[in-house]
Amino acid sequence: MSRIAYVNGRYVPISQPSVEVEDRGLQFADSVYEVILVSGGKPVDEEPHLDRLERSMGEIHLAPAMSRRALKLILRRVLRRNRINDGMLYLQVTRGAAPRNPAFPSDTRPSLIVTARRLAPMNPKDLAEGVAVTALPDLRWKRCDIKSVALLPNILAKQQALDAGFFDAWLVGEDGLVTEGSASNAWIVTADGDLVTRPASPAILRGVTRMTAIRLAGELKIPFVERPFSLAEAKAAREAFLTSASATVLPVVCIDEAVIGDGRAGPLTMALIKRYRAYLSKDAAAGKAGAA
Repeated sequence: MSRIAYVNGRYVPISQPSVEVEDRGLQFADSVYEVILVSGGKPVDEEPHLDRLERSMGEIHLAPAMSRRALKLILRRVLRRNRINDGMLYLQVTRGAAPRNPAFPSDTRPSLIVTARRLAPMNPKDLAEGVAVTALPDLRWKRCDIKSVALLPNILAKQQALDAGFFDAWLVGEDGLVTEGSASNAWIVTADGDLVTRPASPAILRGVTRMTAIRLAGELKIPFVERPFSLAEAKAAREAFLTSASATVLPVVCIDEAVIGDGRAGPLTMALIKRYRAYLSKDAAAGKAGAA
């Protein structure tokens, strides 16, 4: 079955060219996006994702392409047309097409692209045994809280990590503090049992899965602290993990040459993974009941 995309009012085969050559998202990365996990046919944490999309648009002075109600209807139609029950939604909003000029055009309409695809399940071995990450310098711009499509530094860091045999890169600022992963938020568990992640700021993306993990940790009565942590502290941590929409909660058992804890996914991390799975199952069940 051909995959179907929504592009500016039309549902078209994903292979069909449908974005103008002078679209500013293509020429300037003048565009923001969201990636939403789909479980049981339902977008997970849909409202927080759309809140963040609207915030990113506001930060770059981009007007909404349509109402939230209309956008949610399109998301569901794209899922149905692609027969996606478990997978990912991708939304991108650009400033539109105009003759190439850095200044904002005055007479363009925002472009909206929505796609959906099935998502391969996480490797059970990665979930059970954890993954290794490498530390790399954070070379990104200073507004990482805006979910911009300008991801070249992230892509280069991810590829460098993969080429060296690691799952991902954890990015480190000039101050020696870990910011986040190339496409994820970074977490550690200290020797005292505190769960630690960096506070939301322009230095990191305000991860939606991050926010859900914080709430679920509270439900589990896990001691939680929002503060920066150094690479040295991360390497000496009892446990570590990362969160993202695609990976959800994934144990990190090695940072470069440093083995984290006993080199296996720790009990706090596994408890949070179990709680997150229950959250997804409950959310999906609610979505099916609502559709009945």
